[in-house]
Amino acid sequence: MSRRTFRVAVRKFDPFESAIRKQWDTFDSAQRTGLSLDAVPMDLPPLSACVFESGGLQRGDWDVVFLNTDWVASAQRHGCLADLAPRILADPPDGFPDAWPPSLLRLQEIDGHVLGLPYHDGPECLIYRTDLLEDPAEQAAYESRFGSPLRVPQTWDEFLQVARHFHRPEQRRYGTVFAAYPDGHNTVYDFCLQLWSRGGELSEPDGRITLDSNAAREALQFLRETINDSSAVHPACREMDSVKSGLAFAAGEAALMVNWFGFASMAQTIASSAVKGKVGIAPVPHARGCQGPSLNIYWILGIATGTPHPDVAWRFLKHCASREMDKLLTLEGGIGCRRSTWTDAEVNRTIPFYQRMEALHACARELPRMPEWPHIAEIIDRMVIAAIDSPEPVANIVASAQQSLDARRTGS
Repeated sequence: MSRRTFRVAVRKFDPFESAIRKQWDTFDSAQRTGLSLDAVPMDLPPLSACVFESGGLQRGDWDVVFLNTDWVASAQRHGCLADLAPRILADPPDGFPDAWPPSLLRLQEIDGHVLGLPYHDGPECLIYRTDLLEDPAEQAAYESRFGSPLRVPQTWDEFLQVARHFHRPEQRRYGTVFAAYPDGHNTVYDFCLQLWSRGGELSEPDGRITLDSNAAREALQFLRETINDSSAVHPACREMDSVKSGLAFAAGEAALMVNWFGFASMAQTIASSAVKGKVGIAPVPHARGCQGPSLNIYWILGIATGTPHPDVAWRFLKHCASREMDKLLTLEGGIGCRRSTWTDAEVNRTIPFYQRMEALHACARELPRMPEWPHIAEIIDRMVIAAIDSPEPVANIVASAQQSLDARRTGS
């Protein structure tokens, strides 16, 4: 007997949880599905296990799943997500494909198979407190201390210097915050941004992942020194994933951070934010002589191959991708993916920096798309954590990580 619930595996994040409930309510009020929503929020490790280890997507335990684009190639290999290409051809979402930039339709398509629709976007950027950087007293104090004007930092040296200036633990405000919880994601993203912003590359033209390089060693050394810098950094970084670090910024616990655009939006919109109306964004800093990159990773909604409600699931995905629901997600604190949302007058009154999304996408990089990426990310994650938590020379840590990658590639 078919279950009478519509089960969604949700990335644990308040804006996702509130938006998906409201999106279902508006959908079901029109569609009269006779189903009740069972939206289950999960942190990244259990969500990954739900997708790749439990078999629940194939077995029929779930109808729809939130999926990070890092996981798409592996999900294709596992056969756990339905191919949406035939449905898109026969019954396309409103405005498809021109309502979205190509960068938000590319990563979920593999060999003509489309494994999801874009749900939540937001490239990495520098997020900072405008009230602090624009304060005349702070500007005078900074120039007296460092001999240069206080400005939005452009280089990593400036980033660290500004963080040290605003580090006030006695006020429960720290210079900056990193998401250093070892979940195979955020330390990997931080490493890649550090690598690219120092002129390095993660992969060779033949696709081989390369970690043992001067730029990689410099990137790892910076993360080691900075995350352990008690004069600049939040002391709880090792317990924080990206959501918790974003919440710390919204609580007024950091002056600036490099994180996803979505956390700037969240800090500007959620009722509990202590920095509402005081949030600015800028490009990711870089090493001298290099350019600051961004990183394009986004969340999609996919349909489980075993869902007992495939037609309802497709109609719900189309509903969530509509102009109205994309805007609803944005006003809940997520990041809509449609161009109409980015230019919407109400959205930009609430979040004045929203119109800069196109510019961030213009400099955004993407991670290698390969089925084995989750395992590669685990190796990079362990490498970064080892650098942060041990005194072993960075060169040795990088060389060991490279050996692990090479051994996995050759099967030795």
